[in-house]
Amino acid sequence: MTEEKLANFKNRWTMTSIGAATTVFLVSAGLGFVLLPRLDAKEQVVGLWDSICRAAGVPVRTAVSEVVKPDLRTSLVKIASAVSNMRDDVAIGRGATLAQQCAICHGPTGISRADSPNLAGQYASVVYKQLKDFHDGVRVNAVMTPFAARLSERDMQDLAAYYAYLPRLPGFHPSDGTPPPRIVGSGAPMRGIAPCGSCHGTIENKLGSPWLEGQSELYIKEQLLAFVSGARSNDISGQMRNVARAMTAEEIAEAAKYYSSKPPPELSTE
Repeated sequence: MTEEKLANFKNRWTMTSIGAATTVFLVSAGLGFVLLPRLDAKEQVVGLWDSICRAAGVPVRTAVSEVVKPDLRTSLVKIASAVSNMRDDVAIGRGATLAQQCAICHGPTGISRADSPNLAGQYASVVYKQLKDFHDGVRVNAVMTPFAARLSERDMQDLAAYYAYLPRLPGFHPSDGTPPPRIVGSGAPMRGIAPCGSCHGTIENKLGSPWLEGQSELYIKEQLLAFVSGARSNDISGQMRNVARAMTAEEIAEAAKYYSSKPPPELSTE
């Protein structure tokens, strides 16, 4: 008596196994590629091919799909190559002429008498970046946006060169033995906050970070709060937003007051 071959289509066990495997495969494919994608999709699925593509992770255009466009614009300025490090007297001269339009807010010598930022002695890369961001709509302000929109690339470069050329306000802090606020001198390491002075002067300066000494207390506080709320988002890689959101209201007030400290009138050289 010869044994019947198992791998034989005439063998009922072979056919039963093939049939069972085929049934499991079809049911699994139906569930994984058709039913579940349809249930998971938030919008209507057009057809079988659409369902299969969704299950495979391949995006497809459906009849009711919409293109999602981000409304957040980020700065495209490359700080390292934003402006030349070489002094250009022609650029400074042209910038001085253009800056006459800025004097009403930023002062005739770059020192504001209001709560606008002081630009005298500000790093050229900082002035250029902010003008470029206003120009591109990355940073928005009712006054600066329409003004910057009219500037050419050379205008922004020249204004940056001019303001960087002007003497800046020196830092002034009374020598009464009072140390700077902890957030300025030491930061808050447990919350991932570096000292303000490590980027904005006093201790060291980071490329692209503005000089803050002598700035308006109100201006500094408003900008920090704008970073907290997200109203201002032109900081590269979200650095200032992350820092400001980790700061307490007291630390924001302390930093603003510290950097805005100015000598009394009798000692002032303005």
